[in-house]
Amino acid sequence: MAMFPDVIGWPWTMAGSMLLAAWLLDLGLGDPRGWPHPVRLMGLMVTGLERAARRLTSSPAGLIAAGGAMVALVAGGALALAAALMYIAGLINAWAAVVLGVVLAWFCLATRDLVGHARPVRAALARGDLDEARARLAEIVGRDTGALDEAGVRRAMIETVAENLSDGVVGPLCYLALGGPALGVLYKAVSTMDSMIGYRSEQYEHLGKAAARADDVLNFIPARLTALLIVAAAPLLGLSGPGAWRALVRDHAKSPSPNAGWPEAAMAGALGVALGGPAMYFGRRVDRPALGPGLRSIDDRAVKDAIKMLFMVSFLAALLGGAALAVIHGW
Repeated sequence: MAMFPDVIGWPWTMAGSMLLAAWLLDLGLGDPRGWPHPVRLMGLMVTGLERAARRLTSSPAGLIAAGGAMVALVAGGALALAAALMYIAGLINAWAAVVLGVVLAWFCLATRDLVGHARPVRAALARGDLDEARARLAEIVGRDTGALDEAGVRRAMIETVAENLSDGVVGPLCYLALGGPALGVLYKAVSTMDSMIGYRSEQYEHLGKAAARADDVLNFIPARLTALLIVAAAPLLGLSGPGAWRALVRDHAKSPSPNAGWPEAAMAGALGVALGGPAMYFGRRVDRPALGPGLRSIDDRAVKDAIKMLFMVSFLAALLGGAALAVIHGW
């Protein structure tokens, strides 16, 4: 039991190695289709709770309160379940806790899946099949894609890579490093809720408010760290580190989101492109300010560079988190 001093965290004496092992599993295998996955369970819980909430109330105040209760139930339940499983595994055997911790951490990460979603969009555009590209893009973005041209599809791809680099890679790694698998699962629960109901639409304006605010709070540090890692990674990829920094400083606050503007502005500056601009959300046009210098057209090469940035920032974040845990707790 000496390997397991914290019942809701890592077996701390192996924390650095476990974090890196989880990252390697995600990089190599992604999310194997057909396997049981905590995110699918979270999604079922959110769907069921939403139905129950709408049966109980339709008033704005009632829906806001119900949304807050949903966040508490889903996120709190995810934290409690992960902590209980880690505790039980630790009682059985220290190595059982190691294996379970690595698997739970693996399920929190999404580097391979982000690339897996982006590549079919690129492939469809390369074939000249714009309709297929729009359909594939709709699977990973919240905006309406039906009227996007090729440049619009590529712009949306780069924006979602930048934003999800924070939400799906750096954010989970931050919380896994801070509190082990249980805290990582809590972060994933809030992120899942935000992706399902955290929209400013007629349907979710009130019910999704608590999920959106919780996601904003949890991503405050990861979004800013992601932006700094993009600045650091850019020269390693032959992109513009100074350009990323200038765009980050100048443009991050232009985004209506308190967090998304940080990685998006840094990505735009590193690539030399302009992101943002008008977009359709739930049938409503939203005019977003431009982020980045716009020195380069958004072609397939720019998308490819954004995917390279995803890999590099993921690597740097995993290395940083694993090294920090190794220095503090040991490998």
